[in-house]
Parts: sequence; C-alpha cells; structure tokens
Amino acid sequence: MEVVEDIVIAGAGLAGLATALGLHRKGVRSLVLESSATLRASGYAFTTWTNAFRALDALGVGDKIREHHLRYERLVAFSASTGEAAATVSLKMQGKSGPHEIRCVKRNFLLDTLENELPEGSIRYSSKIVAIEEEGNVKVLHMADGSIIRANVLVGCDGVNSVVAKWLGLPKPILSGRSATRGLAEYPEGHGFGPEMLQFIGQGFRSGVLPCSDTSVYWNYTWYPSPADGDAEESVAKMRQHVLAKLGATKKIPAEALDVIERSEMSEVVSSPLRFRSPLALVRGSISRGNVCVAGDALHPMTPELGQGGCAALEDGVVLARCLGEAFVGPGNDGGYACVTAALEKFAGERRWRAIRLVTAAYVVGFVQQSNNVAIKFLREKFLSGLLAKLMVDMADYDCGKL
Repeated sequence: MEVVEDIVIAGAGLAGLATALGLHRKGVRSLVLESSATLRASGYAFTTWTNAFRALDALGVGDKIREHHLRYERLVAFSASTGEAAATVSLKMQGKSGPHEIRCVKRNFLLDTLENELPEGSIRYSSKIVAIEEEGNVKVLHMADGSIIRANVLVGCDGVNSVVAKWLGLPKPILSGRSATRGLAEYPEGHGFGPEMLQFIGQGFRSGVLPCSDTSVYWNYTWYPSPADGDAEESVAKMRQHVLAKLGATKKIPAEALDVIERSEMSEVVSSPLRFRSPLALVRGSISRGNVCVAGDALHPMTPELGQGGCAALEDGVVLARCLGEAFVGPGNDGGYACVTAALEKFAGERRWRAIRLVTAAYVVGFVQQSNNVAIKFLREKFLSGLLAKLMVDMADYDCGKL
C-alpha cells in the first residue's frame, strides 16, 4: 500500500501531538505516525511550568489541564545530608512575562486531552518508520508493515532514538552517567501534602515528591548507578527497595515521602539511563534540512533536573505549527517546497538557542545537585541550592507566543 500525505509527524508524544493540534487550529491537516499500539504515557507525570502552560493556552487546552491538577505555591529543596530546607522559593511571584504557574500533570491525561482535540484519524498507531528515502523533494517513508508513505513535509518527534534525527545527521545523544526511576501513588482519601514541590538533593542522588491532585502524588529519583547497586534494575520490587534503602539510609527523608514510594505504581521499565544532546551538536547540527525537521526529544533530549523536557516539547509544537502553518495559509503560501523550507529554517532559528540553554542548564543543575564532592556539597548547602531553585523558575519564565 502506498499513500501521499502533505505533512507527516513521526511520534505521538507531547511534541508530535502539540504540533498536530497547532496545525489543526490553523486549518492545516497532518498525519501523526505512532510506533506503539496506543499513546505512551511512560513516566506517569511531568512538571508543567509556566512556559508550558503558555503553550497549552496557545493550543486551547490550558484550562482543561488546570481543572484536574494542583497549582504549586512554593518549591522547597531539602538537603539529604541534614534534612534541613536548603532553599524555599515562592512560586506565586511575577515573572518578566507574567505570573508563574507550576503544576505536576499526569502524562496520560495531557496526551488524551491533546488527542481528543484532533480530528478522528489524525493518528495512525502501530506505524513505525524503518527507513527514509528521497525522490526529488518528496520523502519516501518505509514502514515496518511494508507500506510506503510519501510525505511532502516530515517532522521528527520520535524521541531520543529518533530515526528522523539520524537522517538529518544529528549525533546520538550522550549518556549522562545517571539513571532515573519514577512512580505514582494514589491516595483515595487524600494525601495531606501541601501545594508545594519537594526536592531532596545530595548524597549522590536527587529525589522529588510532587502532588498532582488531592489524591495522587508523583515521585522521581535519579542517581549514579554503580556495581554496588547489584540487580536493582531487574524488577519493580527490587528497584523500589533500592530507592527506599538509599533514601532511608540518610535518616533525613520524611516518612510521608517514603510512604509515597512504598505505595506507588511503577513501570515495568523500572529505570532508564538519562541522555542529552550535546550543546555543541545543537550549535553545529541540522535541526532542519529542506522539508524535514525535528522537535521535542528528537531535537533536545535533556536530563530532567529543570523539569523542562516536556515543557520545551510543547513550546516546539506551538512554534513549529505557527511557522509551518504560515507556509500553507495566507497569500502566496501554497505549501510548496520553498515555503516549507523557509518555515522550517525559521523554526530552527527560533528554537536552537533556547534548546542549547535548557540542555546546558539542566546538566549543570543535575551535576551540582547530585555531586558528592566536598567543596560542591558545602557550597550547595550554604549557597547554591537557592540559586539552583531560582534558576529552575527563571528558565520557565518564557513565552513561546501564540499560533
């Protein structure tokens, strides 16, 4: 079977669905190809910062997300060594682009919300691209099921192992040396946590406890794996005990935070290595070429310390839909190769340095938060924790604009 599509988006994650919805809002049709059989909600939840809500508002779904998720009033970073609050940052302040707004959003809820706003048939599941060829200006996509799709525009939102990024010549993401595991706990009668983000940093790990709603709490844990960890990554039970043992050994983590982990649901993929795109690769590499570009994790995989991976993906979707929509809508814009190329170059120019800043800042924050170096540990507990917390807020004080 062989079909022709104007715009094909590889990947139905945050970037892919945001791009498709943004194009739909502008009256432009696209087809999203998702390799799995359903939407993938791995990771359970993600911190949705101010910049992400501006993107969600631009897409017309911000209020639907707000209805079901708590708004945070403060961020509290605790030292895992002393148990003391090393920094407390108010999240009710005004930023340069308006008031801050931070919530922890369930990933499946957000993906479902974005999908439900799209026309029926916009997403084709169990559709994996295995090879990309060129015939003139058309990209010929060979699918795992043997079918062929001819695309006049190809957008790669296909994650950290992106086929499209590889075709563009972007180097593979770099292993950071850290791994992450996550979970979600449900409290039908209420959990009792306040409207705050809790972080526990130092002792070679970083952990966060973040209420999503009155009845659900998300947690994450990142660390440097070592041979001493043994077979912790073999099963959910072993990973849970590994995390509880590491956190409990400090004797400084509150019992209610440990309870979240004990009662939580965890993924069968109990942990994953953290990768990031080298900032130098983003300076030199091709984000777009002709009628092909990448967005989301395919463009800027980053470590999670800023909580900006998903937020930046939503920004990408709005900016890309705006730029690409202009190539199809308006006087003299016929969706031709020249219009599309100019639109994708504009997108790349707008997103390149934003991505470089986020990737670099996330790596630096993670290194400082988890380092066991004596000097860094001293500075972190005396001075740096507050600066790092404020950096997280500052990096979210960004507006990607309207469609």
